[in-house]
This record gives sequence, structure tokens and C-alpha cells, in this order.
Amino acid sequence: MINVRRLLDEANAYFINKDYDQALFTYSQLVSQYPQIKEYKLYAIFCDIASEDEAKAISLFDYFTISKDENLDEAIKYVENVIDAYDGDVEKMMDILKDISESTVDSLDAIKYEDFKQLIIDRGSFRIAFEDIMFSTKVAIESKEDFFDFVSNLIENGFNTTAYSYLDGFNEYFSYDTKIEELYKKLEAKNLDHNHK
Repeated sequence: MINVRRLLDEANAYFINKDYDQALFTYSQLVSQYPQIKEYKLYAIFCDIASEDEAKAISLFDYFTISKDENLDEAIKYVENVIDAYDGDVEKMMDILKDISESTVDSLDAIKYEDFKQLIIDRGSFRIAFEDIMFSTKVAIESKEDFFDFVSNLIENGFNTTAYSYLDGFNEYFSYDTKIEELYKKLEAKNLDHNHK
């Protein structure tokens, strides 16, 4: 009998560390043992998507790991719709885009951080605003302060994998900045808290 929780944590750790082949192998073990559980299949699909579009896979993974705690069935349904749209179902993609707030549809490729902050105010929270844009829009960050604020908000709202991606991507520019180190430590603490729940 396999320890499901341990195996899932192990697979998630591989995914977070961008070892998608090992993550896929580990998720596949869960799928073969429990083929009726859709959650495990989705994780395996995220690994497959990562081979084509890593940013999209990380966004899906972050969204799903946060949303499943609130309502697993709704999270599965939403992610399946996004995946179907990603696979070329244009009609479904258009339906999803209609759900995204009007202010982000106007700028599907990028949104300035100051505009994103306004979206946070309009939508009522960072998390809701980021979920609105995470699959369609990049946040254009123009200053170091905005970068630190954005990554800090990602961490506080549970978008840990996305936060790692931003930190890793900008680390070479700010490698000697103590604020980067603080954000990495904050992220590690958040991951430890999450793993010991």
C-alpha cells in the first residue's frame, strides 16, 4: 500500500523544482493506483503542458493547489476548461475570456503593475485580480519596488510556484539585494507551513 500523501507531496516537490519528468512519473503512480481521482490526472497533465509552455503549467498548478482547498470540484472543472481551451477549443477559450474582467481583456498580453494595482482595488483582492489575469496576461514590472511588492503578494496569496519563477528569473539582476533573500526565506517558510498542515 502506497502512502498517498507522501507520494503526492513528493510529486509536487518535483514539479515545484521543475523536474517535470520525475513529477510525471510520480503522479503517474498515483493515477495508476487511483484512476478515479481526477486531481492526480490533472497534475500529470500539468507536467505535459510544462514541456510546451512552462509558464502556463506553473500558473495552472498554482491556481489549482490554492483553489482545490476551497472547492475541489469547482477547481477541477475550471482547470479542465482552461486545459480544453489550451488544447485549441476556441469556443471554450472565448467563454473563459468573457469571465475575465473587462479591464484585463483590453490588454491580454501585458498589464502595467500600476494598472494591476487598480485591478486589485476593483476586484477586492490581490488573489482574485491575479486569478483573472494569470492565464492570459503578464504583469509588466518597471521598478524594483514594484517587483518586490508583486512577489511578496504572490507569496502571501499562495502563488508559491509563480513566486519562485519570478525570483529565479530576476535573481541575476538583484542577486546581491537583501530583499531578494528575504523573499526567498519568506517563500521557504510559507512552503514549510503548507507542508506541515
